[in-house]
Amino acid sequence: MHERRQRLYDRLVTRDENFGRGKIEMEMGMIGLGRMGGNMAQRLINGGHRIFAFDPSQEALKAAAQHGVIGASSLVDLVEQLPPPRAIWVMVPAGAATEDTIKSVAGAMAPGDAIIDGGNSNYKDSVRRAASLAERGLQFLDAGTSGGIWGLAEGYSMMVGGDPEAFRRLEPIFQTLAPANDKGYGYVGPAGSGHFVKMVHNGIEYGMMQAFAEGFELMKAKEEFGLDLANISEIWRYGSVVRSWLLDLIAASLKEDPGLESLQAYVDDSGEGRWTVEESIELAVPVPVITASLQARFRSRQDEPFGVKLLAAMRNQFGGHAVKAAN
Repeated sequence: MHERRQRLYDRLVTRDENFGRGKIEMEMGMIGLGRMGGNMAQRLINGGHRIFAFDPSQEALKAAAQHGVIGASSLVDLVEQLPPPRAIWVMVPAGAATEDTIKSVAGAMAPGDAIIDGGNSNYKDSVRRAASLAERGLQFLDAGTSGGIWGLAEGYSMMVGGDPEAFRRLEPIFQTLAPANDKGYGYVGPAGSGHFVKMVHNGIEYGMMQAFAEGFELMKAKEEFGLDLANISEIWRYGSVVRSWLLDLIAASLKEDPGLESLQAYVDDSGEGRWTVEESIELAVPVPVITASLQARFRSRQDEPFGVKLLAAMRNQFGGHAVKAAN
């Protein structure tokens, strides 16, 4: 099997003399080559690592191969191509997909191997999975990962929980994925803590996004001033207290579409905002801003909210206030 890997690698090096910058730092498997997984695999290769990967999409495997990723025909094939102690990063949607993938790949791995879950899993699932894998001698890391589609160029922020020995062994992987080898990543605690911290991170993100959205909507409503929102976003980007990456994204959006006429007022949620609010209830820690921002997302998905209609009906009943009839 080692000879097979070497032949594959030799072909890649022959095709691209700059592949891995001529030095292999670590070898790792990647499961899931979507927008995040594919970009992470490419960043790791650019940083000198050798990456083997599996994805059910042949198109995704072919696209990744152009950047030096060595494809596998199955999860078992992926495990067999890696030298022990193995490390496999799972980057698939949270929930059933992650559960099934981890169970399947763990069945082919050996004691001392490590599984990293870099998706948005519920931290309680990560605690359970770590305990189950430990019974089989497998190490587990839950890596809360932030950076989105910009991570390839800018790097990823990673909050890592789980087996400290596995973290130390695989730290070069996190250093390469991070914005720099000494910032933007870190070990935060035992199994589950990485995904817990990422959950809170996303809850804070909800609140920040909602505050920006409300502020810009208020300025847009002040029609007599004729405010140029794109210009204001550019002014705030430099020197202001609210300057941030989110504001940079606002500026880019308003420059491209000042009235946001190409979008619908529909905002989805990944689930982590809900978990943050649920956790706040369990711990009796108030998070009113995060809770309100989550509720605002729910409201954005309703075409004709029944509750708002009922408000209108009540005002009409007790005060004779005017209402607008349905068309």
